[in-house]
Amino acid sequence: MDVLAVALGEATYYADRFEGRRTASGIVFSNSRMYAAHLRYPFGTIVRVTNLRNNKSVILEVVDRGPYGSDRTIIDVSRRAAEELDMIRAGRVPVRVEVLDWGQNRRVP
Repeated sequence: MDVLAVALGEATYYADRFEGRRTASGIVFSNSRMYAAHLRYPFGTIVRVTNLRNNKSVILEVVDRGPYGSDRTIIDVSRRAAEELDMIRAGRVPVRVEVLDWGQNRRVP
């Protein structure tokens, strides 16, 4: 699969309090799904997120906006994704985000 864009930064993961809340895209958030939040990528964009500390990767769908509060943090991931990336204990890890497929209503990042 071709990589359409790459970004480096940090990832955090969703707090449990977001479970069952409606996301910016309109879907109901579930920490058991492979979801992500990004400030600019269109909803439905498919990304591969790689934890640069251990090289573990997951493929996620952008369904929400965020993260907010830190310029270094470029993506929020669901708890399930954070578990697979082995980042629960750290809470914040350096990542590479690769766009594999742009969602609808593409905006240039």
